[in-house]
Amino acid sequence: MFTLFATPVFTNDAVVLGILLLILAAIFITSNSDNPKWQKFYTFVPSLLLCYFIPSIFNSLGLISGEESNLYFVASRYLLPASLVLLTLSIDFKGIINLGPKAVIMFLAGTVGIMIGGPLALITVSYFAPEMTAGAGPEALWRGLSTVAGSWIGGGANQTAMFEVFDPSADLFSAMVTVDIIVANIWLAFLLYGAGISEKIDAWFKADASPITELRKKIEDYKASVAKIPTLADITTIVAVGFVITAIGHLGADGIAPWIGENFPQLSDLSLDSEFFWIIVIATTGGLALSFTKARELEGAGASKIGSLFLYILVATIGMKMNVLAIFENPGFFLIGLLWIIIHVVILFITAKIINAPFFFVAVGSQANVGGAASAPIVASAFHPALAPVGVLLAVLGYAVGTYAAYACAIMMQFVS
Repeated sequence: MFTLFATPVFTNDAVVLGILLLILAAIFITSNSDNPKWQKFYTFVPSLLLCYFIPSIFNSLGLISGEESNLYFVASRYLLPASLVLLTLSIDFKGIINLGPKAVIMFLAGTVGIMIGGPLALITVSYFAPEMTAGAGPEALWRGLSTVAGSWIGGGANQTAMFEVFDPSADLFSAMVTVDIIVANIWLAFLLYGAGISEKIDAWFKADASPITELRKKIEDYKASVAKIPTLADITTIVAVGFVITAIGHLGADGIAPWIGENFPQLSDLSLDSEFFWIIVIATTGGLALSFTKARELEGAGASKIGSLFLYILVATIGMKMNVLAIFENPGFFLIGLLWIIIHVVILFITAKIINAPFFFVAVGSQANVGGAASAPIVASAFHPALAPVGVLLAVLGYAVGTYAAYACAIMMQFVS
């Protein structure tokens, strides 16, 4: 791996966390600056994109290491579920339902794009580089690509399922993990940028984004109606609510996932034996349940702001896992990955154009497949923090169909190899 330093300069997670928070603070201070130069800069470069991209540069240079740090695990298992609780406290659940079927249609279009994208990319590359697809046994390229399909339709649990089923070699799997992370995060960067120009894209799609706008306005109006200067008691209560529901999620997952794995192993195809799946489901359900109680008034003291901070820390840790220089190690593999994701994008855009779907549904439907529960709410919140639950709900759907769709994709790739 090409890096400026042979070993990471900073390996202590306390130090790395301090660096990430310093980066986030610098971004938000400058993005809210009255300086015309900064205002012009952030007109073209979304602040959320920088929260993801700058840590990736630090990782690529070898200043920090996403592989050696535990911060992503902590952020995804503790901060993510807590943020989902706090972001859903004031949600208008009826408003989400009223968004209509286009969100699900775009999600399914994204799934189809991944399913057929892999075989098509493999066929394309085999024409001018047949030696790449000539491997046999555990070294067969399609076996490694099956794990990418699992990751891109559901997430880590589905990726593990494909690894167990098709058994690629350890070296091939390692290369595929790198392709998965780099290509998926490049596409994530484009989605975050697209969120900043979504109105222009919606105009091209001839999409009616009014239901999304109405939902945002209702939530903003509610926030304004309950807004107050938070006290220490308010902030403590907000944090407690987020982490108590997270604790319940972990407690439930610790019992439910192993019980399902032991008594109903066939349900592993739906990722129902994944602890992370149940943590996300329970946390989201808890937040939605609280939105029907007086707890939703905690939004007035800044519940969604604290939830957004947790989410931005997760964004930074995701960026820290990406090393853009790794592309040069297996350029052929990355070419397949890029062709694959481009086919996914083309199908998404064609579908959105046909049904006049807003770019919000394109972005969230795609990321619910490619990124799963860890990053779908990030993309949704780039449009508005209150829309994060839409990303979570679609990501849960990705868990359900991921193993089946990825298996079908792998069989097609085996056939064309």
